[in-house]
Amino acid sequence: MEFRSLIEKRRSIRRFTGAALPDGALETILSAGNLANSAKNRQKWAFVAVTEKPTLEAMVPACRNQAFIGEAGAAVAVCSTEDYTMSCGNPAHFIDCAIALDHMQLCACDIGLGSCWLGAFDQAAAREVLGVPLEITIVGILVIGIPAEEGRPKSRVPLEDIVHRNKW
Repeated sequence: MEFRSLIEKRRSIRRFTGAALPDGALETILSAGNLANSAKNRQKWAFVAVTEKPTLEAMVPACRNQAFIGEAGAAVAVCSTEDYTMSCGNPAHFIDCAIALDHMQLCACDIGLGSCWLGAFDQAAAREVLGVPLEITIVGILVIGIPAEEGRPKSRVPLEDIVHRNKW
């Protein structure tokens, strides 16, 4: 798919068929995340890939009772393995993981799958379900599956309302 078409087509999907992902799809998506750029190419992330239904269902209460997680074919918890702050003062580890999440989400769409990036989860509860060590931070969870809906159309603020040219 052409990139512009891909970013226009991508939607947050919150209803899945419950079917398993096609063979090789999860590896393709994980590889896309691993290809993401990171500050100083540190790549201080780890991915917890979940495909077992009991674990997906156990994640539902940890993710604010969003039941669609239990219907998904997979979920990927993207974790920061090291806190690192860039010289500008921004937390690179969160930004790097967000870039990896975005790569995975776009890849899922490109291969015909639906996904939803979750930030609404309980860190401690998700860590317990997934066995993530205390020193690791789960930055986001990407829920992936065969879509059972098209998702809501995107609405966007007009560029003229958000773009400042040359100076604020």
